[in-house]
Amino acid sequence: MAKQNPLNQFYNDKYEEQPQSYPGIQSEMTPVPDCGEETYQGSNKLTDKKALVTGGDSGIGRAAAIAYAKEGADVAIAYHPDEQADAEDVKQVIEKAGRRAVLLPGDLRDAAYAKQMVKDAHDQLGGLDILVLNAGMQQYEYDIQKLSSEQLTDTFEVNVFSNVYSIQEALNYMEPGSSIIITSSIQGVKPSAHLLDYAMTKSCNISLTKGLAAQLGPKGIRVNSVAPGPVWTPLQICGGQPQENIPNFGKKEPLQRAGQPVELADVYVLLASENASFITGQVYGITGGSPIN
Repeated sequence: MAKQNPLNQFYNDKYEEQPQSYPGIQSEMTPVPDCGEETYQGSNKLTDKKALVTGGDSGIGRAAAIAYAKEGADVAIAYHPDEQADAEDVKQVIEKAGRRAVLLPGDLRDAAYAKQMVKDAHDQLGGLDILVLNAGMQQYEYDIQKLSSEQLTDTFEVNVFSNVYSIQEALNYMEPGSSIIITSSIQGVKPSAHLLDYAMTKSCNISLTKGLAAQLGPKGIRVNSVAPGPVWTPLQICGGQPQENIPNFGKKEPLQRAGQPVELADVYVLLASENASFITGQVYGITGGSPIN
């Protein structure tokens, strides 16, 4: 196999400014993020596992869901109802891989939904081995005095509280050998001035990963986190970044570009698989070069 230069292995040009309303539709982005629809190749690492991925319709969650299906797992995806078109599309990709797809639309600001989606995923898939808590809210604000109570509450409800509620429900079903994977962020250790509330929630995700791993280790359930840097997803264009930041998004990283969601998929697969049997309480940075330690 020919060597690939990571500087240009994936899209490395400037992006167009392209504002969308939250939560954003991936299929309307230019370019459309690569979530592994054609580029990810599976090798039976998760045969017959049952996985639930929140935010699984687009971006990093979509890449994890597609990789899981191509590795042999049945997958339920949770997503905001406004993202139905993207969800239907990824459902087709999962089914094309020969696996079952379950769609669970709802709003993670609703604690009842955060628990019900887990129960529904378990019931419809016939089990639950992998829980990926990936859905997130990110809205930029440069001035803390203008940070509204509504935005602060929404960000914590989606990024932190719903994770706790989902885990509480999942532990009714998960057996030894199961895996919980939380999407944190480089923002959890290296916060940007315009993402204070988001960065705080990602610090919470990292603390949750480490503390929960200690709590669940004796039960044989592993807990790890993936901490992305700049990755090209709908989160960025629908308020996650100012539009003037979009053209050079990711260019300041050592690899001089933003990542594509598929470039994170292998780590989500590893952490969900039995190959990670001695890995728990860890935070994996996938940042294009910026250190997380």
